[in-house]
Amino acid sequence: MRTRHVIQAMHCDAGATAVEFAIVFPLFFLVLYAIVTYSLIFVAQQSLTLSAEEGARTALRYQRGAATAAQALDLRTAATCTTANGLKNWLGSAAKCTASRAPCTYDATLQCVQVLLTYDYAARPLVPTLPLLSLALPATLAARAMVQLNPDNVL
Repeated sequence: MRTRHVIQAMHCDAGATAVEFAIVFPLFFLVLYAIVTYSLIFVAQQSLTLSAEEGARTALRYQRGAATAAQALDLRTAATCTTANGLKNWLGSAAKCTASRAPCTYDATLQCVQVLLTYDYAARPLVPTLPLLSLALPATLAARAMVQLNPDNVL
């Protein structure tokens, strides 16, 4: 008689466990999905930042023959995006590089080269988005780096 009650109690517990699992699983899945999604966003942001910094460093190190300082500055500015695009290649063509050169705001005798990388995350998410989670995701990721160059020393 006693074993019969134990077996009946085990069958009742099996149903309760399934119901508890059905209630808790979506919450755990959402937390795990958010962790994976935000981890990939942080990795992409770090990759963009590193690419922008290395692109800016290229403007410092670039040595090609140029006849004038203006040509040398233009060549260095163009080389920044070549380097940056090589480092962020795992993000594909969705990450855009823009390099610009202008006199530095704090000292007009120096030239500043700025590298800007942007990634349109809304158009090309790294993982498929869940309907409610998409409200908390960034639309774009961006990284910016700047270096100053002395036009007298660029040749």
